[in-house]
Amino acid sequence: MTSFTVRRLGPDDGAALERLAQDETDFTDELPSPPLTPAAARAYLSDPDVWHWHAEDASGDPVGFLVAYVHRRRHGEPLDVMFEEIGVRRSWRRRGVGRALVDALHAQMRAHGIGSVWVAADSEEAQAFYEACGYELDELQGVILSRAGDDGAY
Repeated sequence: MTSFTVRRLGPDDGAALERLAQDETDFTDELPSPPLTPAAARAYLSDPDVWHWHAEDASGDPVGFLVAYVHRRRHGEPLDVMFEEIGVRRSWRRRGVGRALVDALHAQMRAHGIGSVWVAADSEEAQAFYEACGYELDELQGVILSRAGDDGAY
């Protein structure tokens, strides 16, 4: 089996984000996304509440990624983690990449003393993966709605 390593991206890893945006379809089956500008990528990767990991093959090419955000709460425990997104290249699926990325997330949570994480599964396959990683179905949530200003900003 080909090996891979998992690392958390830092402020100087904007090129890794650009590559991920270009190869979006291979990771998530979604259309490619426009990459962040270099300044926006640096700001994103410099934010201590943004946790972004890449799994990389021996040549440093990304084979998987996971994004999570530290979330401040108004009651109960002061922090939790919103597990936003995970993606693994098609050719690397079912080889432990996703599980290794989730393990990195959980280790980071332990290091920061954060005890809870939540994720929204958008398919039965995703739900099965999360359950295999120890997640349990929580109370059903409402429909997610969004809004953008007329020009994309407020």
